[in-house]
Amino acid sequence: MPDESLREVGAPDLEEARQWLAGHDLAGVAPTPVLAARLAVRRRARLAGAVLLAVFILAVALTYVSDLPIPADGFEPLRRGSLLVLTALVIGLVLAQSLLDRWVRRVDGRAAATLPRRAAHSVRPGWRTVLGRPRAAVAVTTFAGATALAVGALTVRDPTTRYAAVVLLIGLGGVAVGTVAQLRHVLTHPAVADDEDSLTADLAMRVEDAREIATPAAVWSLPVASVFTTGLGWWLAAWMAFIVLTTVALVLVNLRTARSGVVARQATSAR
Repeated sequence: MPDESLREVGAPDLEEARQWLAGHDLAGVAPTPVLAARLAVRRRARLAGAVLLAVFILAVALTYVSDLPIPADGFEPLRRGSLLVLTALVIGLVLAQSLLDRWVRRVDGRAAATLPRRAAHSVRPGWRTVLGRPRAAVAVTTFAGATALAVGALTVRDPTTRYAAVVLLIGLGGVAVGTVAQLRHVLTHPAVADDEDSLTADLAMRVEDAREIATPAAVWSLPVASVFTTGLGWWLAAWMAFIVLTTVALVLVNLRTARSGVVARQATSAR
């Protein structure tokens, strides 16, 4: 009996799959309902993830701004209640990202159940193949640099800056947990393929998923909610330089990295 996720696949989804294959140097691979369904759910999940991140940043900013001290009374802004709210927001972000990831994997599993047979990599591709050393280095460096800046700000006397640093550390912790969990799923989930061509397309999709997850958009966005409201100073200048440098590094990596389709063809041909 056809799966519900495949029943929803129409001509636009198949056309999108055809365009995706052509854009990933896989024009010789025929688009299938299975591929179209998997691409459609990823498109929707990424859109939902972008909206989720925007809502999270807005909520953090509102929590932070509403708790700023009045300069005349010397009020210390680091309130236990606000930290509990921020912690709840981070937990909610991680859980929501997990649900989106589970949604994608569930559609993958249902699509795989419709295949008459399953193809598999003789050797499961590792993070070097799926993500690559340069991109992994940029992601790790971005998280480490952001954490170092936040920890360094805890040593200053200004309570507003210290509070912003705590906000950042909470957010970075949640984003790091979510990123690691998602990358683990990408590396470990079984291939959804029944022949050589669909196996190549599956690996290209895996590479694309990993690259999307490793892009530190949340790390770049979190300072908007706290750092940029502390006023001009060394911390703001350091963060602006940090964001510019890591963005340039990622752009250079993208320019020098082979397309996911090329990576997939090289990996499958080396089986």
